[in-house]
Amino acid sequence: MTKIRDIIEFTETFAPLDTAMSFDNCGLLVGDKDTTAEAVLVCLDITPDVVSEAEDLGANLIISHHPVIFNGIKQLSQSDVPYLLAQKGISAFCLHTNLDLSEKFGVNTCLAEKLELNNIRFFMDGEKEICLAAGDLKTPLNERQFAEFVKLKLGCKGVRFTEIGNTVCRVAVSSGAGGSEIYNALNTGAQVLVTGEIKHNQILDACRMGLSVVDAGHFKTENVVIKPLTEKLARRFEGVSFYESKTCTDCMNYI
Repeated sequence: MTKIRDIIEFTETFAPLDTAMSFDNCGLLVGDKDTTAEAVLVCLDITPDVVSEAEDLGANLIISHHPVIFNGIKQLSQSDVPYLLAQKGISAFCLHTNLDLSEKFGVNTCLAEKLELNNIRFFMDGEKEICLAAGDLKTPLNERQFAEFVKLKLGCKGVRFTEIGNTVCRVAVSSGAGGSEIYNALNTGAQVLVTGEIKHNQILDACRMGLSVVDAGHFKTENVVIKPLTEKLARRFEGVSFYESKTCTDCMNYI
């Protein structure tokens, strides 16, 4: 019988909890380690729909990237996710910046591989909050061609990108809210940074410094880890059913 403790110990081999950034809240946030894992749902975010999906699948553990409890809880209503999880007897285990920072198997690893980059190098430092990887494109592309490539590979409905005249040969990636990595991306020799969130002033700074930007959305740049993570866990724990969430989305439409 696989316990939740066993799954946590396995994730320690590639995303140790003690490597998470200081502001983060990772680990088993709802439930007990000694509970038997009957079935597991894996997702980016735990929403009420995801809790219902887990219940329908008979899953008593949800593994998510984003923490279901981040700041201190002062009040709970019956519609709040932590309340729903406890009510339905579903545990929540969250792998956040420790999974971002993992070179063995992390979000940026999966993002770089999804974009078919070669010669991938990692630039990770939890204390300095540096979190990115860089690699080479198989074939150089102009910025518009590269943005279209990212859109296709990540299955985006739309992307934002800059055109400053670069030919893209080397690519830096920083999943999620990685806009602040523009300065570190330049040091990797990259002509472009692919991220999920970037501020207006960071875009202007990137253009001024000669770095192109592709903003593919927080969800799309991080959800790339969910399928590989689900498969990795399923291979290790053959007696447990692992499911990739079908209800977890970014809720965004484009016109």
